[in-house]
Amino acid sequence: MDFRSGSLIGLVILILDIVAIIEIFKSGKDLIAKLLWTVLILLFPLVGIIIYYFFGRSK
Repeated sequence: MDFRSGSLIGLVILILDIVAIIEIFKSGKDLIAKLLWTVLILLFPLVGIIIYYFFGRSK
């Protein structure tokens, strides 16, 4: 894996994180839940977004 493919993966993760954070703030969750999900995604970008999409999204 060279520098460009690693950068591309990082860019994809960044875009997915931004989309997830926008989705979180548009949701009907209370403010504390929105902030906690956002902090989780910002601290652990890949793991946080996976956890959010499996457990945090409304059905």
